[in-house]
Amino acid sequence: MIIKSKICDLLDIKYPIFQGGMAWISESSLASAVSNAGGLGIISSINASTDVIREEIRKCKKLTSNKYGVNIMLMNPAADDIAQMVIEENVPVVTTGAGMPTKYIKEWLAAGIMVIPVVPSSAIAQRVERMGACAVIAEGGESGGHIGEMNTMALIPQVCDTVSIPVIAAGGIGDGRGFAAALMLGAAGIQCGTRFLSASECMIHENYKNKIIAAHDTDTIVTGKTLGHPVRALKTPFSRKFAEMEKDPTVTSEMIMEYGTGSLRKAVKEGDDKMGSYMAGQIVGIVNKIQPAKEIIEEMVSEAYNLISNTKKYI
Repeated sequence: MIIKSKICDLLDIKYPIFQGGMAWISESSLASAVSNAGGLGIISSINASTDVIREEIRKCKKLTSNKYGVNIMLMNPAADDIAQMVIEENVPVVTTGAGMPTKYIKEWLAAGIMVIPVVPSSAIAQRVERMGACAVIAEGGESGGHIGEMNTMALIPQVCDTVSIPVIAAGGIGDGRGFAAALMLGAAGIQCGTRFLSASECMIHENYKNKIIAAHDTDTIVTGKTLGHPVRALKTPFSRKFAEMEKDPTVTSEMIMEYGTGSLRKAVKEGDDKMGSYMAGQIVGIVNKIQPAKEIIEEMVSEAYNLISNTKKYI
């Protein structure tokens, strides 16, 4: 069963499915597995030095001959070095977040890199299209990690209406139903993060995977709004304490930031039950087993194909 869209032709991938670039999580093992399965695997560059990311890119090249990408968080102090390094390494696709790619996009495009920014609104989507972006990832607030204000159902059609480049839907999508719905909203594909946390090739701590598998639909919480950087994660002792600190007028922003420093790494690498931030999206309740990335993708494609094939019953 094949579901194709213009993003498949643009990037030369089999399925219009991206794996999100998740800090401390998305490295060569997961990215190459997703690419080998026909999607677009993405390496995150936020959690390590330029040399470490370069090594992950080179590992990925050895593990797959298919297209892959690198996600660059533009607020990263090392963004300048990483931006140059992806050119040196001939990275085929770059996705960006936490800022505008204005400073780098011309050079990336000149080097033949497909630039696909993550956007939270139609206005930002229009701006990056004018800069030359090849596509956009419109991410709704149901996603895990750093989130925007708009929800996916409302965001996707409005972005699709305002740009002519392909739109990838993200946020709260983790199975074929979400995949089919995104296509019906006008998207050319989807990006999934939380669903791939359960991939056998995802190198997160066993505690993290177990928490994802056990979680239900109401088990996430958003913290960080008072700091201007809202983040969605599982409800844990850490995230509940963080939320309490935000409500306490005697606690300063500096104290809250200090409390949260390193919390994602503690979850991903150490499985710290008390001080780890287990980022996950609202779709976490449907993630109930560990599977190879290939199986995850094929399940989503098959379910979406069957749903779309049966839409005539509504007419």
